[in-house]
Amino acid sequence: MNTESPGPDTTMAAIGEAVAEGRAGGTASARDRLLGLWSAMGVTGDPLHRCSLAHYLADLYDDPARALVWDVRALDAADAMNDQRVQEHQADLRVAGFYPSLHLNLADNYRRLGSFEAAAEHIEAAEAHAPNLPQGSYGDALRAAVQEVAAAIEIRDRTRRPSAPGSAD
Repeated sequence: MNTESPGPDTTMAAIGEAVAEGRAGGTASARDRLLGLWSAMGVTGDPLHRCSLAHYLADLYDDPARALVWDVRALDAADAMNDQRVQEHQADLRVAGFYPSLHLNLADNYRRLGSFEAAAEHIEAAEAHAPNLPQGSYGDALRAAVQEVAAAIEIRDRTRRPSAPGSAD
C-alpha cells in the first residue's frame, strides 16, 4: 500500500502564479501564461485544472464575449469534476461550491451581451447553488454579486459592474 502523499500540484501552482500576476496588473502576460498552460493541458486535461484556469482566464478579458468562452469552459470542466479530486487539492472544497460563482460569471457575461433570457437562467442557477457558498467574506461577496447582477438583469443594464473581477483589455 502506497501511503505517500502526492507531490505538489505544479499546474495549480502555475495557475496561481499567473492569477497573482494578472491581479498585480500584468493582464496580458497573465493571459499568455494561462493560454500556454491551456495549450499544454488541452480540453481533455484534469477537470480541476481546466476549471480553475478557465475561470481565472475569463476574468482577464474585459470583452464579455471573450470571457464567456472561458466561463463556459469552466462550467463544463466543473461538470466533469468530483469531490474526491477537488479535495486532493484542498480538503474542505466541494464541487457544489464552485457553481454559484461559475453561474454568476455566465449570467454577467450574457447580461453584458444583452442576452437577458440566458442571463436570467444563469442567475437563477447561481441563486439555487448559493446555499453551497461558505460563510464569511468570500461567500458574502458572491451572494452580494448575485444580487447585483440579478438587479442589473431586471433593468436590462448592460454596463460593466464596478465590482466585477478582472481588468480592461
